Amino acid sequence: MDALTIVEDEVREQIRHRGLDPAENPRGVRELVEAAVVEYDRRSMVTALPLIGPVEQAVKHVVDAVAGFGELQPLLDDASVEEVWVNGPSAVFVARAGRSELTSITLSESRIRDLVERMLKSSGRRLDLSSPFVDATLPDGSRLHVVIPDITRRHWAVNIRKFIARAHTLDDLVRNGSLTAAAAEFLAGCVDSGMNILVSGSTQSGKTTLLNCLSAAIGPRERVVTVEEIFELQLPLRDVVGLQCRQSNLEGEGEIPLRRLVKEALRMRPDRLIVGEVREAESLDMLIALNAGLPGMATVHANSAQDAVTKICTLPLLAGENISRSFILPTVASCFDLVVHCVRERDGSRHVGQILAVGSRVEADTIETTMLFDAPEGELEVTESAVFDLPKLSPQYQIRLARAGMLG
Repeated sequence: MDALTIVEDEVREQIRHRGLDPAENPRGVRELVEAAVVEYDRRSMVTALPLIGPVEQAVKHVVDAVAGFGELQPLLDDASVEEVWVNGPSAVFVARAGRSELTSITLSESRIRDLVERMLKSSGRRLDLSSPFVDATLPDGSRLHVVIPDITRRHWAVNIRKFIARAHTLDDLVRNGSLTAAAAEFLAGCVDSGMNILVSGSTQSGKTTLLNCLSAAIGPRERVVTVEEIFELQLPLRDVVGLQCRQSNLEGEGEIPLRRLVKEALRMRPDRLIVGEVREAESLDMLIALNAGLPGMATVHANSAQDAVTKICTLPLLAGENISRSFILPTVASCFDLVVHCVRERDGSRHVGQILAVGSRVEADTIETTMLFDAPEGELEVTESAVFDLPKLSPQYQIRLARAGMLG
């Protein structure tokens, strides 16, 4: 048995004896570990005990083991790591700057299960044969997703997506090179004027970060209600109520789906509704809410801004057979004003690639749209369509654009 294992066992015994909760009293646990490491280091000098090495490194290792997430904690503490995933005992990967790397970490099957159980402890969510998938939020805001056999072939599949907010406002995105100053000024005006905005993009393209930055332009007196599958949004506002879904209990009861949250949010006197991510039938409830005059924003997975419009016209059809496309198309046209598309390049960089205006007219089962900003060469610029086609849009839309500063 090595020195670190000996100290770890001693610390665990003291934690049990004193009744300490590492989650509730991390400082007390750290002080206990520091004292235990110093005491062991003293004993190892006069006995045959194995040496423990540098004290600071030993303290961090033991704290990570008893109060953190063990071998994975250094990866979670590393600001350059964006995502961590475990495919098996000897397949622990990380993503840095959008590129995946295989780490040297090796975990046993039982150790993976222990770490997952520890991660789920604070979330109140469960993982078993009847519920082989789980989504949860870690204490630091990272998103945890786990799938177990027999859904996976053999090993537990663990994914931890860290939320590293390098931008909090549209100006931050401009400084990072993800957005031009002209586009940022336009988007800030659109948010301030109460336009409904759909943020689209692929996985890890920066949709949530952009949504947070757009929300920073919301007026300080507005009451915002957010609905999400699990908490990810971190809005820099004072009056915010966040709601998240709940999975069913062991008896199969008590589930709170996203559709229910959208309906409940409308009873909470919101000035603005934000839906973290639209995936399925909840899109219908969101459209009905926005069609009632409530400003809002949402995100959706899509390959382009135009594809996002197509998708948001298709998802509500999942709500039931009585929902027809003839109802959805004009509803989408009257609800959403803008689609802002995020792009993730092969080198891992992220930026806004398109800003699309959604008109209120429907012709031949197609919603009228106008590309306002595009980046065919990588630089987001105002398009010719924005100059020549905007006068053709409805008067109501032109009034909103004028408030946003797009029209003279």
